[in-house]
Amino acid sequence: MVAPATTPVRGEVEAPGRGPAAKSWPAWLVVVPFLLYVGTFLVYPTVLVLAGAFQDPNGAFTLENLVALGRGAYLQAFLRSVELSALTALLGAVLGALLSWAVTSGKSEGLLRRVVVAGSGVLAQFGGVPLAFAFLATVGFQGFVTRFLRDRFGIDLFAGGAWLFELPGLTLVYTFFQIPLMVIVFLPALDGLRPQWREAADSLGGTSWTYWRHVGGPILLPSFLGALLLLFANAFSAYATAAALVSQGSPIVPLQIRGALTGEVLLGQENLGKALGLGMVVVVGVAMGLYALLQRRFARWQ
Repeated sequence: MVAPATTPVRGEVEAPGRGPAAKSWPAWLVVVPFLLYVGTFLVYPTVLVLAGAFQDPNGAFTLENLVALGRGAYLQAFLRSVELSALTALLGAVLGALLSWAVTSGKSEGLLRRVVVAGSGVLAQFGGVPLAFAFLATVGFQGFVTRFLRDRFGIDLFAGGAWLFELPGLTLVYTFFQIPLMVIVFLPALDGLRPQWREAADSLGGTSWTYWRHVGGPILLPSFLGALLLLFANAFSAYATAAALVSQGSPIVPLQIRGALTGEVLLGQENLGKALGLGMVVVVGVAMGLYALLQRRFARWQ
């Protein structure tokens, strides 16, 4: 015997606390700490930078801070920062892609892959004071490599000047952490290349150049360009390593911001430092916009 179906009485109200909204509020509660963190350390500082960039020391509205970015040392700092970021991003992308290709050519669970992946995860985050000290102890004025080459072979690494503490030195140091970051970002794209595609190209009489020109290259191009933009933004926003390595002068924008906010010679430059920060936000925003445009353009290869 089947029990008769029961229907709710008209006008009966569902018990409170059992609707869809009541079931979803715990999920929103979990997100609250993340939203507070983002609001405190990202949104709020960005608002302060945006507001301060258009204020003079007295709090009045002005465009002089933004106009100053296009003159003198500040313009040169932006140009040098873009040059440094573009060069290290290109070097890191090319060398990191070659290292990733060498890793994927071996066994998927081989020792080489495990060592490179683990080392890249560590070295990509190895920056700031420890990285600067490592290079000073290695190729500094009294570094062991510098002394070894000078004592054994008569080679003076600093015969042409203190290059380690200028843009050439920053290029070398930045490339050190750009390469492992490229490996982390680009290795999954290489893993996505199926062996069947190469076998199909070979069976049709194609050469290695044909495969990479018509199959592998177009598939990897979006990932490579996206990683290149990521490396550019990473180098452009780096501060701690340059601050620990360069003690004299401010050749790049992050060091100019430090001088404007903490300088004891020229006081009242805090809002100029915020304008420099706003300029960095714009440059990084353009890089991320290009990344989104590339992803949309090459979405058919995904």
